[in-house]
Amino acid sequence: MSDATHPNRLTSLIELAVFIAIALGLKELMDPFFWRYSGPVSLITTIILITLYIRTRGENWSGMGLRALPGLKAKLLVIPQALLVFATVLVIMVSLTKGLDAIGITILSDPIEGEEERWGDLEGNLPQYLILLGLSWFSAGFAEEMFFRGFVMTRLQSVLGRTKFASIFSVVLAALFFGYVHFYYQGLAGFINAGAIGLIFGTYFLVYKRNLWPLIIAHGSMNTLGFTMEYLGLAG
Repeated sequence: MSDATHPNRLTSLIELAVFIAIALGLKELMDPFFWRYSGPVSLITTIILITLYIRTRGENWSGMGLRALPGLKAKLLVIPQALLVFATVLVIMVSLTKGLDAIGITILSDPIEGEEERWGDLEGNLPQYLILLGLSWFSAGFAEEMFFRGFVMTRLQSVLGRTKFASIFSVVLAALFFGYVHFYYQGLAGFINAGAIGLIFGTYFLVYKRNLWPLIIAHGSMNTLGFTMEYLGLAG
């Protein structure tokens, strides 16, 4: 990418501030009209705006992880990569939950307040289940990974400088922001849960050399599994 299209530190900082403000501002504006879906809709809208903006700079999403996978081998490799992300999240989150339970802190094992209020009673509710499956992929899988890992992390790395510590800070800061946007309807448990998952996903984003596809597949699959268990009455 040429210097004309590669954002410098100041440009990256301004872009981060503007698009984070847009994402949060749109959600606040949409809350009074459809609180349940204001988060996903505002995030998808922000992704569209970012897409239009980066095109004016001669950029595209491939530079932020949504790149083409040349050849069958590269495409097939995404599956075990996604499974590794999925397994890591499962092992770490179960270990964290059990560890906290062992010392009397049950915040991650208790039912999350606000989820049922937001999504309603999902068990046996086919229309609601199908809506949530769509959100699992379009909002959680694609939009969240494109924004929090693809856009936020790469811009943070540009702001902080391309050093090892900049990469670490980009993972941590993006994870904190990821946890924060789940706080509004999941509370502290949601912040901790999403923040920890953000750390895992951000780390793998670096390990996989900015390849978003394994993260998208893992994220969408995780949400799909969770909603399917609730729909079938197997959660809890």
